[in-house]
Amino acid sequence: MIGIALRRGIAGLLLTTAVTAVAAAPGWAQPSGSASGSASGSSSLSASGSAGLPVSTIAGLGALAAAGTQTGKMYEWGATGPDTWDCSALVQWAFRQVGVALPRTTWEQAEVGAAVPPYALAPGDVVIINRDASHVGIYAGSGQVLNAYGAGVPVGLTPLEHFYVHSIRRF
Repeated sequence: MIGIALRRGIAGLLLTTAVTAVAAAPGWAQPSGSASGSASGSSSLSASGSAGLPVSTIAGLGALAAAGTQTGKMYEWGATGPDTWDCSALVQWAFRQVGVALPRTTWEQAEVGAAVPPYALAPGDVVIINRDASHVGIYAGSGQVLNAYGAGVPVGLTPLEHFYVHSIRRF
């Protein structure tokens, strides 16, 4: 029952975040060209949005929603689902659900998509964490990161302020 309540709470946060982003956004920021996620960090964005604006992408919100369905599953280093996850596999899987192919490791994920400055962080952005870029999650809004955190901790939300942010990427 606690797991169900936790999932409903996270689902409510994700829905509120998505509705707020849609209501506030003048248009969706969409990467130009292929949606494969294989673009380099120097990719440009369309006139409808920019990595410099705090506007969520449809792909990012979809990936966030997909990752939210994995809430409560346990972390396991090197695990690629569906019963246990490590951080980068969860992010990779979530974006695959919306048609964006990301590389497997955090270090590789830190090199693709569009770079986003901290002031422009929006729900659905990928947050590369730790000075050595050894952790990753998806920004959920309200100062929270949805992530597979570590041994003994189920997939869920962690306050962003608990982390050192290495970089932010948008897809």
